[in-house]
Amino acid sequence: MARDSITLRTYVFLDSLQPQLAALLGVTGRGFPPVKDMASLWIEIAPGIAINQITDICLKATRVQPANQVVERAFGILELHDRDQGEVRQAGRAVLAFLEMEEADRLKPAVVSHQVIRAIEPMHAQVINRNREGSMIIPGESLLILETVPAAYVVFAANEAEKAASVKLVHVQPYGAFGRLMMSGTESHIDSAMQAATRAIEGLSGREHDVPRSA
Repeated sequence: MARDSITLRTYVFLDSLQPQLAALLGVTGRGFPPVKDMASLWIEIAPGIAINQITDICLKATRVQPANQVVERAFGILELHDRDQGEVRQAGRAVLAFLEMEEADRLKPAVVSHQVIRAIEPMHAQVINRNREGSMIIPGESLLILETVPAAYVVFAANEAEKAASVKLVHVQPYGAFGRLMMSGTESHIDSAMQAATRAIEGLSGREHDVPRSA
C-alpha cells in the first residue's frame, strides 16, 4: 500500500500506564498484556488494513510487544508497550519514518461529547454493569461518559484521568468512529477526572480536520 494513501489518525505516547487501564487492556486485548507503569504507544491509521505493515515495522525494529491490534476496513489500531520508554519511542520513530511523516501530521484530537450523571439509579447501574469490561458502577455513584475523535485518543484521556483522581475505570472503547470512556466515583473525583481528561485531549497538537459530532 502506498504511503501517501495512509492517514495518521492517532499517534499518542503514554509515559506510564496506570493500574486500572493496564488491567483493562489485559482483559480486552488479544495480544501480550501490559502491566502498570509500562510505557505505551497508540497508533490509529486509515485505511485499516495498513496497520499490519505498521505492526511488522515496529516488531522488527524494537522489542516492544502489542496488546491490541484492531483491523477494521476504515481504521486500524495498534497498541505497543515496553518497560523501557526508549524502546516504545523508537517504535514510534520507525513508524513515522516509514510513513514519511512527523508527529505533527497526526489528526488533532477533540472531545466530541462529555456528560456526568449524578447519583446513578440502581437499574441504570445494572444495565451498564452487564456490558462493562472494567469495574462495576455502584448505585449512587457519579458516572462520567466522554467521547473523543479519533477514537484511540480516548486511552490517553483515560490514563490522565486515572492519574488525577481516585475513580473507577468502567469501560474504554478505543476503536470505531468515536472513542468512549466511562468512569465512576464520587462527585468531586469524577469532576476532577473529567477536567483532567478534557485537558489532556485539548493539550495535544495535530493537523486540523473536520470533527464529526456524535449523536
